[in-house]
Amino acid sequence: MLRKLIFSLGVVVLLAAFTTVGMVSATAQSDEVVTTLDDQVGVAVTIYNQNLALVKDKRNLTLAEGDVKLAFREVSAQMRPETALLTADGLEVVEQNFEFDLLTPEALLRKYVGHQVEVITRHPTTGVESRKSAKVLSSNNGVVLQFDDHIETGVPGRLSFSELPENLRDRPTLTMHMESATSGAKDIELSYLTGGLRWQADYVAELNASDDAINLSGWVTLTNTSGATYQNAQLQLVAGDVHQAPPEREFDSGGRREMMMKAMPAAAPSMAQEEMFEYHLYTLARPTTIADNQSKQVALLQAASVPCKKEFLLKGSSYYYRRAYGEIDRKLKVGVFVEVENRKKNRLGVPLPKGVVRVYKEDSKGALQFIGEDRIDHTPENETVRLKLGDAFDLTASKKQTSFKKIDGDGRYNYIYEAAFEVKLKNAKSEEVEIKVVEPIPGDWEVLKESHSHYKESSSAASWRIPVPAKGEATLVYRVRVKH
Repeated sequence: MLRKLIFSLGVVVLLAAFTTVGMVSATAQSDEVVTTLDDQVGVAVTIYNQNLALVKDKRNLTLAEGDVKLAFREVSAQMRPETALLTADGLEVVEQNFEFDLLTPEALLRKYVGHQVEVITRHPTTGVESRKSAKVLSSNNGVVLQFDDHIETGVPGRLSFSELPENLRDRPTLTMHMESATSGAKDIELSYLTGGLRWQADYVAELNASDDAINLSGWVTLTNTSGATYQNAQLQLVAGDVHQAPPEREFDSGGRREMMMKAMPAAAPSMAQEEMFEYHLYTLARPTTIADNQSKQVALLQAASVPCKKEFLLKGSSYYYRRAYGEIDRKLKVGVFVEVENRKKNRLGVPLPKGVVRVYKEDSKGALQFIGEDRIDHTPENETVRLKLGDAFDLTASKKQTSFKKIDGDGRYNYIYEAAFEVKLKNAKSEEVEIKVVEPIPGDWEVLKESHSHYKESSSAASWRIPVPAKGEATLVYRVRVKH
């Protein structure tokens, strides 16, 4: 039976007794054994932080003895085929190919370059259809057709194709040439690495009225743009930076349009956590479906009344100490930070995967208001989480260099300078606050004189903690000697 494909207005239509491209593909490759999700008996997905996932797809098939050609359909469109591994008793893979050139009107036309097609046109008044044979000369940035007596650009009607090329598939397919030692039903498992699956931790923190404790909720946000759906998958997540060999050459394949559909947060228990090698592994207790082009959330952790500390920070710049600086009373912002110690005594003490922490607080009417967010890195137990939430509205600062002079030195790297500074801190709040002033000082330095005692944070930083009275101000004055 002759089967033809009609191309019109970006749509492929099959003119035959069969109505789906998949049926044509199966007919064109009738010697293949085709396996779909109908044969799937289980799937496990392990997702890493770096747009990487390990998929283990188990299926039950009935295979004949001897030479077998298997078409493993509905795999990830972003599969790394060099990582594919098929395991089954009595099966030996001789060759495998990843068919990712999917059926589209453009792909079909591209395959017919140099071959004949039929051009179907309809008379505008009588409606009578006519057919002419033409050769496809090009499909780059349009179509070039050669008729018997002329050449045309563009499609003057609909295009009819005689058959579907064998290497065009409607879905990503891994084809394998195998040797089967026995016939009958077999359990097979295909494992492979793929892109298009990502996860990150998202945290919601509610700050209490006195700013000294938070309620912390953690969610895992999964995003699937791999081109495949994983039904009732056993889900595991790896937190940590797994090294991958860099490619010899990187290129942009055009990208995939990401369509995100937010799913409702799952009312699930926290994920079980364990150490694995130098990483942390999180396992969801129940199967979950990870649909293609979907973003969903799964509960990770809950912690109530976790102690925290709020800090006001004014941080300077090192260039003040290298030369005379003439700007007077430069206005500076005072940052607001919250610190949480990740310890069991603080009702936390669990590995925190990297992600974004969003902080909320109730207003005077009891409604939650967003007050800031910050990104954290992977944080093990007993480490400190530090979040910058913004800049204080009622706290202001200004700084000026009151003196600068060269003491000694005749070369580029042996100068000795002395510089003096005045930092004014103002507080419009109705209660006293403490502002931490941190100054990065280059070279070998020494504080010669100061109005408040400093603390040496490191070899290149000094800090002062300055109490500022309610509705008042305080001034920090200091002089330093710097050797370059």
